[in-house]
Amino acid sequence: MFLSRLRRRRNGFGPLDKAIAVVVPLVLIAVGVVVYLALRPEDCAGGLAKHDGECVGVTEGTFDADDDVKGLIRAVADENERVERAWESPEKGENPIPYGRIALMMPFTSDDSSAMTAPMIRRALAGAHVAQLRANSTGGPHYQLLMAHDGKDLDQWRPVVDDLTDLADDRESPLVGVMGLPSSTPETRDAMNSLSRHRIATVGPVITSADMNAPYFFKTSPNNQMMVDALDHHLKKNAGEKKGFLVFDSRPDDVYSRNLQRLMEQKFGETYGLRKRSASFLGSTGPAAGIPQRFQSAAQKICVTDSDTVFYAGRDQDLPALVKRLSQEPSCDHRTPLRILKVGIGLDPTLTTDELAKMLRETKTSIVAAASVAPAWAHRKSGAPVGLRDFLPVYDKLKEKFDLGEKELDDGYSIMYHDAFMLLAGAFDRSYTDANEGRGGTDKSPSPSGTPTKDDVYNTLIDASIVDTGSETRCIGCLRGAAGTYGFEKSSDTEQWPVCKPVPVIEYPTPKDGGSLGSYRTFQKTFKKGCP
Repeated sequence: MFLSRLRRRRNGFGPLDKAIAVVVPLVLIAVGVVVYLALRPEDCAGGLAKHDGECVGVTEGTFDADDDVKGLIRAVADENERVERAWESPEKGENPIPYGRIALMMPFTSDDSSAMTAPMIRRALAGAHVAQLRANSTGGPHYQLLMAHDGKDLDQWRPVVDDLTDLADDRESPLVGVMGLPSSTPETRDAMNSLSRHRIATVGPVITSADMNAPYFFKTSPNNQMMVDALDHHLKKNAGEKKGFLVFDSRPDDVYSRNLQRLMEQKFGETYGLRKRSASFLGSTGPAAGIPQRFQSAAQKICVTDSDTVFYAGRDQDLPALVKRLSQEPSCDHRTPLRILKVGIGLDPTLTTDELAKMLRETKTSIVAAASVAPAWAHRKSGAPVGLRDFLPVYDKLKEKFDLGEKELDDGYSIMYHDAFMLLAGAFDRSYTDANEGRGGTDKSPSPSGTPTKDDVYNTLIDASIVDTGSETRCIGCLRGAAGTYGFEKSSDTEQWPVCKPVPVIEYPTPKDGGSLGSYRTFQKTFKKGCP
């Protein structure tokens, strides 16, 4: 009988064998799952979520981004942690310091066709962090700088806006507002309209397309119309031969270039013959739609028409390719000076490389730009706004810690992102003081019932205006920014564009007299006494 039982065990499974056969694989699977979950990298770090292959969302901590901004992201995260700690567990003898949150909504990753280049991202974040450090070094509420990554092409804005909307209802540490939205695209327009519907004040530091408007959307940079007006003001004194030529980006989804092309045609088309002389190209920003930066036809036409004034309706990152093509064009004799007129935030460092400067000088070509920021300001030369002197010391300390690139202030991104943060922080500071007036506390005494709402912040922003007293013009509650002192008006004429913002006209290569061609002020004709 023993032999028969052994034979059965050898030739088949007994009850114990069957139990082991079932349990062991289950245990192995469970162990494998635990090991995988423990060792696998997170899909998205920092609390972000994956949408269409990109990690996007809103965070106060570190997350995956371009390598050259990781250090800055860590610095912002550390400051955010310090701000939270000063409220939740202050040091002995210290009052809790209330804080608000300002969200920086923009891409934190890039590629060759993305909305922001890697250097732009780095400089924008640096400027916002400088403003955060400045705001947190004074009395009153402190600020966290939330990083709201909406995808390299700005197309993942919906989950970001959802997160921001949730934060706006926090009464203890509320969302003060949103800044960023760096490019005039259909996606940016959708995002700003959505934020406006939720009554969240939003500031576009570098938005210039004149038709990017929404009720709660503020712009600290002058728009294309204002900068075209500044060029017109310059050309009235420096008309040249009036042999003009228009070069424009043909991408239909580039709101910025479409708007600028239309404005240049309206302002200069008849005087400079632009309706008869023009050429298009495909810009490098945006999804693939052909070969970008093909300027051969434009260069040939400019040369054979003996044009002396080229109006450029495109983005800065494509302009060096046009300059290089003009320098190589056989039909150009380069004996007659040629100027390329453009608008922009400043002068991108790609426009002022040694190689390009040599080409410009050898071909008697110059770039004349109406801008929001003059590079000479950042180089501590005369004509700089008063507010720049408060920005530079903090910026210089940050530059000692991080590689911010060469000529890092020339494109104006750090300065304009700084101003956008300071605009929101200043509005929250004033709103907080008003909300807590008469409560018997100090600026540092927390009182959720006295925390300003998002509507309070908006109403404060819209009331920072220029006042004509009759004998003089004064700026009441205006921003004293690194790019100038200016305010906003609750008017359908201004549509939250800055009032009395300086618009310098600059020339490159810089001539011996310094390259400044004068400065224009937005809406300056509104006031009998001019801008303050």
